[in-house]
Amino acid sequence: MDSKRQHKFSRLIQKDLGEIFQQNSVSMFGGSFITVTQVEVSPDLGLAKVYLSFLLVKDPESKVAEIEVQSKAIRNILGQRIRHQARVIPQLRFYYDNTSEEAEKIEDLFKDIDIPDDKGDNDDDIYTR
Repeated sequence: MDSKRQHKFSRLIQKDLGEIFQQNSVSMFGGSFITVTQVEVSPDLGLAKVYLSFLLVKDPESKVAEIEVQSKAIRNILGQRIRHQARVIPQLRFYYDNTSEEAEKIEDLFKDIDIPDDKGDNDDDIYTR
């Protein structure tokens, strides 16, 4: 369970990283639309796990690898933005968040399920006797 301090710090990083990705999308990330879905911060605030989702990217795993290569520059920009609010600028680790794709797969599975109507004779139903 995260402490209140970790939660506040993770929200700060999430907000600022989202703005960094938005402002530098063309110059640093090839115009990709990147969303910071979640940030988890270690108890000592020295490491931040950043979960990203992408829109209209064919290979999101390779995009995460590209971002990981630029993590030092991203951390530098983040440090400039939050230097008055944080004593330590955390190391950034980026991960692909495929939650939306998994949810879509589950919805597709539910669409294929054929649920018969409850209308009809209940003679075979043992619970109505």
